[in-house]
Formats: sequence, C-alpha cells, structure tokens
Amino acid sequence: MVSPPSDDSTRRVMEGVAWSEFCDALKAAGNVVTSDISPADPFQRAEGYRYLTRLLRAALETFVEDADPMAPELLRTCHETIKMGADNPDNYYQNAPINGKYEYRLFGKRGTVHYLRFGTQEGNYGATGSLDTSGYLDASELVIAPDGTFEIAVSAEKRPGNWLPMTAKSRTLVVRQTFLDRSRETPAELKIERVGGRHAPRPLSPQGIDRGLVASAKFVEGCARLFNQWAHGFKSRINELPLFDPKVATAAGGVPHIAYYHGYWRLAPDEALVIEVVPPDCDYWNFQLNNHWMESLDYRYHTISVNRHSAKLSPDGSVRVVVAHRDPGTGNWIDTAGHTEGTMCWRWVRAQEHPQPMTRVVKIEDL
Repeated sequence: MVSPPSDDSTRRVMEGVAWSEFCDALKAAGNVVTSDISPADPFQRAEGYRYLTRLLRAALETFVEDADPMAPELLRTCHETIKMGADNPDNYYQNAPINGKYEYRLFGKRGTVHYLRFGTQEGNYGATGSLDTSGYLDASELVIAPDGTFEIAVSAEKRPGNWLPMTAKSRTLVVRQTFLDRSRETPAELKIERVGGRHAPRPLSPQGIDRGLVASAKFVEGCARLFNQWAHGFKSRINELPLFDPKVATAAGGVPHIAYYHGYWRLAPDEALVIEVVPPDCDYWNFQLNNHWMESLDYRYHTISVNRHSAKLSPDGSVRVVVAHRDPGTGNWIDTAGHTEGTMCWRWVRAQEHPQPMTRVVKIEDL
C-alpha cells in the first residue's frame, strides 16, 4: 500500500476505500504465514495467524490511537501477549510517538529496575523495513536527584544536562527497562510531554485515520515478513548460537552495547540442547527460547529464560543451560512449552568480552 496524498483522504474515507484497502492489505499479510519459508505444520501455522493479530493490536495502538507526536503517551505495545523480534521476558517495553521537529521533556523517578535505557528511532518495520537508532541514553549516564527523580531533554539540538538526541527523521521513543528479579525491583515511573505547546492530541481527521490504517497494515506485513526471513536464515545452523551481525541488529532496533546470539533450535522428544559458557563480567546476560515467529514463549506459565540472577553457576564460574521438553533435574532447565522447534537468543549486555556459547544435542537420559 502507498500512503495517499492528504487531500485525497477525505474521498477515500467517505467512499470506504481506506477501510477496504486496509482489509485487503491485512488479507495479503497472511501470505507471510503460508509462504515457502514458513513452517507448514498446523500448530506453527496457527501461531503465525495469532502472531498477525498481535502485530495488528500493536499497530493500531501505535498508528491510530497514540499517533500524534504533539501529545505523545508512553504505551506498552510489546508485552505478555504482544511479542516481536525475540522480545526479552525480562524487559518492560514502552513506546511513544515523537517527531524530530519538536522538543520533548521526559521525566520521572528512577525506581530500582536493574537496567534502564532510552532510544529514539527512525522508520518502522512497515514503512522502511528497519528501526534505526538515532539517539541512545542509559541510566548510568543520567544525572539523578537524591530523591530519584530526573528529567531528560529529547531534541535534535543538543541540550545541557540529560539529553537524548533525535534527528529530523526520528519518529519513535523507546524505553526498555530490564529486570534481574521482578519480585524485588520496581520499574521507573515515566512521563513525556512536548515542550512549548499544550499536551493534547489534535482532533481526528480523515487524513489521520487514512494514514493510520495504511501504516498499521504495512507494519503487520513488514514486521511479520522481516522476522520470518530471519528465522529462516537461522535454520542454516540448527541448534547453534552464532553471533548475530551487530549492524543488522542495530538497524532492526537492537540496543547498542548488546551482543546478540540468535539461533534456531529443533529437538526430538527424547533430546536436550545443552548450552555451556563462562559468563564474562557484564551488566546483564540472558538466554531465552522463542517460537518460529521470534515471539518469546509464554513466560507467564513456563520457565523459558534464564538470566544472571536466576542462573545456577558451576564452581568454576561456568553456566550450563538445558533446553528440553521435560525437566531433566539438572538445573537451569528451559521449558519448550509444547514446541518442537523455534528460535532462541543469548545476550551479553555491556560485557568486557563476548564468549561464544557452545551447544550440543544429547539424549535426556544421558544428561
């Protein structure tokens, strides 16, 4: 779909063209699920269609409900039931619409969450196929008051104090809060407002709803296609965790200072994937299991990830993670949650070194 000229939107809305094209584009997005590189079994195809509905929910929140950069609100559009791009189960994600021609004030209270970072990003998976980082700031660089409060200037022009850069093409503010132990840590409390104007969205217009529907449909198809292609590429090295290209990760919205190891896993009922490595000195690390569509598995009901806090280390400082369909009783068990294959991810965050996680497949009875 191509974005229509704004002066044509009234006609498109009045004649129902905008809605019809939106529905047609969503129908076409289903081709990603049935493509030659997608899984062909009923279970994974069902997950694929659920994935599209989740992407649509995120898209409508982003491009229709909270689309005005003159009155941005921080929303959670990636969470327990909306997932994409190997979403981290330890993360609390928030997004807000911004525009590089404006200036914003981001403020709040630090909380005790282990890792807090902010980014401005250009493009989106639907419009450009990428999510390039145009500015980055993490809590270690913040000036924070004794009571835990802070304020950040979000702007294209450099500002004194806490400053998060934008460019003329910046369109999204992303906040990631990473927990080591959710039961003990409190998230940061954050708000954003535009500087120099009333914080209120403009009235809805035919142009706004037309653009929002076009952008939403593009996002569903673009996001689904991108990560399906990634997953297909990972299949060239089954049950391995090679280092992912940092440039590709950054272009897709990956965080600077994180080394990503993406792979594809596949296990028979009596097999286990053993992953071993000596964690380096770093702020944070984790391993997680995803489905083919690069959605984290359901961490509400299954243990599908492990991090620096929850892992049990060996006396020599190494860690062994075991992915299996049932608990082998060895510690650091990652539950496949009813899946037989999918993607997986290991992260080192602000690590002094980036050791390669070593993998091997064994029989569960041999562990």
